[in-house]
Amino acid sequence: MIHSPYGAPVHSPWALAVAARLREAYGLDVQAMPADDGIVLRLPDTAADAAMYGLDDSGASFNPAQLLDAILLDPDEVSDLVTSQLGGSALFAARFRECSARALLLPPRTPGRRQPLWQQRQRSAQLLSVASQYPSFPIVLEAVRECVQDVFDVPGLVDLLRRVRAKEVSVVEVETRQPSPFARSLLFGYVAQFMYEGDSPLADRRAAALTLDPTLLAELLGTSEGLALSELLDPEALTRTEAELQHLAEDRRARDAEDVADLVRTIGPISAHELSRRISGDDPSALAQAWLSRLAEARRVVRVGVGGQERWAAVEDAGRLRDALGVSLPVGLPDAYTTPVSDPLGDLVMRFARNAVPFAVPEVAAWLGLGPAVVRDALRRLVADGRLTEGDLRPVGWVSRATDPAPPDGPTPHYCDPRVLSLVRRRSLAALRAEVEPVAAVDYARFLPAWQGVGGRLRGADGVLRVVEQLAGAVLPASALESLVLPARVSGYTPAMLDELMAAGEVLWQGAGDLSGGDGWLTLLPADLAPLLLRPGATQADDADGQVLEALGGGGAYFARGIAEATGLDVGAVGQSLWRLAWSGRVTTATLGPLRARLAHVSTAHKARPSARRGRYGRAGGGLGMPGSYGLRRPFAAGGAPVPDDAAGRWSLLPTPPGEPDAQLRTQVEYARAETLLERYGVVTRGSVVAEDVPGGFAAVYRVLAAAEEAGRVRRGYFVEGLGASQFGGTGAVDRLRATSRAPGTEPRDRARRSGDQGAGDDVVVLAACDPANPYGAALPWPLHEPGEGEARGHQPARKAGALVVLVDGALVLYVERGGKTLLSFTDDDVVLVPAARELAASVHTGALGKLTVEKIDGTSVMGRDHPLGAALSAAGFQLTPKGLRLRR
Repeated sequence: MIHSPYGAPVHSPWALAVAARLREAYGLDVQAMPADDGIVLRLPDTAADAAMYGLDDSGASFNPAQLLDAILLDPDEVSDLVTSQLGGSALFAARFRECSARALLLPPRTPGRRQPLWQQRQRSAQLLSVASQYPSFPIVLEAVRECVQDVFDVPGLVDLLRRVRAKEVSVVEVETRQPSPFARSLLFGYVAQFMYEGDSPLADRRAAALTLDPTLLAELLGTSEGLALSELLDPEALTRTEAELQHLAEDRRARDAEDVADLVRTIGPISAHELSRRISGDDPSALAQAWLSRLAEARRVVRVGVGGQERWAAVEDAGRLRDALGVSLPVGLPDAYTTPVSDPLGDLVMRFARNAVPFAVPEVAAWLGLGPAVVRDALRRLVADGRLTEGDLRPVGWVSRATDPAPPDGPTPHYCDPRVLSLVRRRSLAALRAEVEPVAAVDYARFLPAWQGVGGRLRGADGVLRVVEQLAGAVLPASALESLVLPARVSGYTPAMLDELMAAGEVLWQGAGDLSGGDGWLTLLPADLAPLLLRPGATQADDADGQVLEALGGGGAYFARGIAEATGLDVGAVGQSLWRLAWSGRVTTATLGPLRARLAHVSTAHKARPSARRGRYGRAGGGLGMPGSYGLRRPFAAGGAPVPDDAAGRWSLLPTPPGEPDAQLRTQVEYARAETLLERYGVVTRGSVVAEDVPGGFAAVYRVLAAAEEAGRVRRGYFVEGLGASQFGGTGAVDRLRATSRAPGTEPRDRARRSGDQGAGDDVVVLAACDPANPYGAALPWPLHEPGEGEARGHQPARKAGALVVLVDGALVLYVERGGKTLLSFTDDDVVLVPAARELAASVHTGALGKLTVEKIDGTSVMGRDHPLGAALSAAGFQLTPKGLRLRR
């Protein structure tokens, strides 16, 4: 079941394409039934079918997990795939039968009597078998057009798949033993449809041999290389061109009577109200009346009635208006202006087209005061003569501003003068080239946190697993993992979510070095990627460590008590040895309970306020990672000594990566690292790879990504300015990166500065300095920090454990040193300092940080001088104390 709320117009072509892809890739005859609420796919049990018919089941190796790859199709290939598979569908056969009947190609044998449906199907199938030999047969093309444009919503499907690829729409895979209530509803519809229609398309399947003329089909659908021209035209280019052609642009407005005469002659019959919109001056209406009166006295313009409206027209158009529209002309006009012309209506329509961007029939009909049928015939005649272009030429949602009120919009096709269309296409191409230009570094800094889900869009254990998959192999401070990194990405995160995944064997952790004070570095890994991404563990330097490794070497997980009994060591020595081995990457625990207990007793880099409450009998209880967690008694070793809290739980040996892997395994490891980096950063740069200290450096990752580029899986280009040309990204990531870029002057803080609302529209995030979502110090260099008063060199930011960064719309605004006593600011603008201080205070209030006492700002004591950041912190709730600005939870 594919549950989706996008309706049958999107699901129908999707089901057609998925069934075709599965048939091509695995040779499976998949039955797909689309509905408004989703798609039902009946997958044959290949192994059971092979056994039933006594066949060799060597080819019956399809794994249902591979279905996800077939469902998430390439958006650029969907349109062609749907069109190619349309000929074999019952929908096409039905539409072909209806089109043939409308064209009187299937007349009833007995006039006045209805022909049975089965006979219509047979005759339609016979006609189709002949028509399929002629790719340009008009009935075939019309049937395809009806299916693609009237029944299917292929553009909606393409947009959905692009949003999925850009991670704007999530895909969740769930496997259940019994159908859910939603799935039962879809199953009922599946049974009902195939109960009555399973045998009916047999005659219609003869359309599978259908071949289409791609050129004629593209012309019929108004497409170019699979894309409608309307998708290629830039709305801003249309608006700009229309304003210039209609003299609505400031530099095209009329400034005197001569300009008005030229304007009326160029545009055609125009009302005084519309003319005033095209005049530059303090009182356009008065100027329009005065200049029109002067031109009327000189017989250069005449007043006429068109469509029940009074308009002014150039005297040169008098004969055309009389012959085409039946307009009454004033007496006394020279014969030279009333001489009949060969095509007066065509001349007026072309006058409209030369001064308009792509338009529809209702717009011309309203301008001329004629019926749509008359205008449509004139437009078709002009298209046949090559004077106009016809097709889907207007972007969806674009509204013309040529008249006030806006003219009525009409359905496709649209019409346009070829020269005007060429101008719009050139300007649209220029706009597209501007989009291809690299984005600013601050745009990438704004993109990266959103790409990694910072903001808490994910939920539950499934959301935690998604975060772990994206951060697989990234080295993080242990104290920041559950105080900053995971809560920033998973809404309502609790430690039980991660413990659930670790206890189920889906996630494991590996140490990557210890830090002063008992903290350390660690990485989280999905179980399926662990054999490829585990780091080689450090060699033990202590005899006790060797004995513990030997006790764990038999496989399985052991309690510290059992290890002490097997080695004869004191349980305290076992605990210390286990943690030395854990930080060196040799052993791990079944949950993070021991790690939380260890961090609760030492001075960590990121010190969050404990959430546990005192128990009834003076013992701490109820909170993970605190002594007496869950209110249970502390376990005792065999000799009577209590097992330390940070040694509780099961310990096991991590798999040891091979020292010299063979070529095949080395390739798998390199590909896994490259794919993980691509998933984590969206756009992989040299700086992000170097910051992660990947084995082999950027050169090893470059080889893999370059090969992936040649295979068409990733794109290489200059996406972010200042980061070199060796940048790799997926299509969805690159599109989303460019969508986040903003033109100068459109930043939220610029709008806030104009409106006076500090922090309006800002996107503010607080991150650990080592968080992969922080691009500064990795992909991007740290901004230059000017030394404060009394500083020789000044503090310099770095990706250190315990440090924090505050980003406002991607720009680095604050850097918080470990402990929070020193803050570095990178701007004096209150518009960004206020929301940054507000978000920093919110992190304290939510418990992500402990109490925060700021003693120095930019190397200067907060008591020494006034600083804009000090005022922003005070406004955010920080209280001035003898030690500095303090904020408690």
